Amino acid sequence: MTTTDLGPLLLDQIEQHWHGQLRPRLDGLGDEEYFWEPVPDCWSVRPRGTGTAPVQAGSGAFTVDFAFPEPEPAPVTTIAWRLAHVVVGVLAMRNAGHFGRPATDYQAFEYAGSADRALAQLDEEYARWTEGVRGLGADGLREPCGPAEGPWAAAPMAALVLHINRELIHHGAEVALLRDLYAHRAG
Repeated sequence: MTTTDLGPLLLDQIEQHWHGQLRPRLDGLGDEEYFWEPVPDCWSVRPRGTGTAPVQAGSGAFTVDFAFPEPEPAPVTTIAWRLAHVVVGVLAMRNAGHFGRPATDYQAFEYAGSADRALAQLDEEYARWTEGVRGLGADGLREPCGPAEGPWAAAPMAALVLHINRELIHHGAEVALLRDLYAHRAG
């Protein structure tokens, strides 16, 4: 029986999705579409002081809407909100915990006030994540995630990489659907 180095397989999965589907679907994203609210009372990224959600997190001129606990049903979210979640909660916080990025969280992050800035943040965090995963090697993928991951602390890094792949695929599909709805909206 031979062992397979999972690192290249895990990276291949997300890089095929990123280069073949997700990132090309984000090309041409403009500010109007980035902030578009398909239904009333969406959660979004908003200029500081204009949000209506119980929590407006962020350190800069823009904040992201949240609530703890999340209401049932959860509000519909904009492309801006989805990208903020992917940039911060999926990638940046994990990059800080594992790959040398300065510490950040939802409260400390400076959210993008434009589609171009959000895409630049996404590209930067994605590049750091994939570079970090590439550097783990077979031994690093077997190591426990550690305390930065809370309930994932004892799980091997490979499990976290799979989780992040799922998150990128899942939220990327949501953004793609919002783009389709925007392109085909009435009027």
